[in-house]
Amino acid sequence: MGLLACLALAYVIGGASAPGLADRLAAQAPAVIAEAGGGEQVRARFVSPNGWPSRHPVLSGAEALDERTRARIARAVADIPGVGGIRWSDGDMMAEDYVSPLHCQEDVQGLLRARTIRFEEGSSRIDPSSRPLIDEVATALRPCLGARIRITGHTDSSGAEATNIALSAERAEAVRDALIRRGIPANGIRALGEGSARPVAGLDVSDPANRRIEFEVISTQPLVPTPVDTPAPR
Repeated sequence: MGLLACLALAYVIGGASAPGLADRLAAQAPAVIAEAGGGEQVRARFVSPNGWPSRHPVLSGAEALDERTRARIARAVADIPGVGGIRWSDGDMMAEDYVSPLHCQEDVQGLLRARTIRFEEGSSRIDPSSRPLIDEVATALRPCLGARIRITGHTDSSGAEATNIALSAERAEAVRDALIRRGIPANGIRALGEGSARPVAGLDVSDPANRRIEFEVISTQPLVPTPVDTPAPR
């Protein structure tokens, strides 16, 4: 199947912000939930476990409702444009909805625009302070399983270019390994390093801001569904 999308992701790129998107979704959810039979007791929380805005809501407050009503509520929330995987606070399951890589782009852009993946000086070892960010990047990419993900490391022009290429490749590989440990399939991720060959548009090649990790999400076909809908057996 031909490529459906090729989306470059980097913390220096603009685009829809995660906070703005999450706020819009949270504002729309109550009316949709009420119309689906959830009244005011069912709530949708558009925040990740680490406290960052997310388009993957957790639904709660439906303990007294039957499974059919819970399914109807989850489906109604899933139909809000921009909403990703849905999870009930007491369980989840898989459904057949396909999440466009565009949504993953928006999520990762929002995360990496606010923060950066940091490494120890002159090393490919990810700084411990960046581990929560890697967790959230993995969460943002998970609904797009079945797409191919390319991770590219970049440097500025300081030092020998051969060294820069090697370091940028090692850092991209470190991010790849970290995502694999968080459940992203290894056969869907490629890592490479380009050294200082592609500086950020508008920046001098020597600018330290060129030191970065970029992601490309390349859609081929929807191989894996996204978590939405009714909870797992309780």
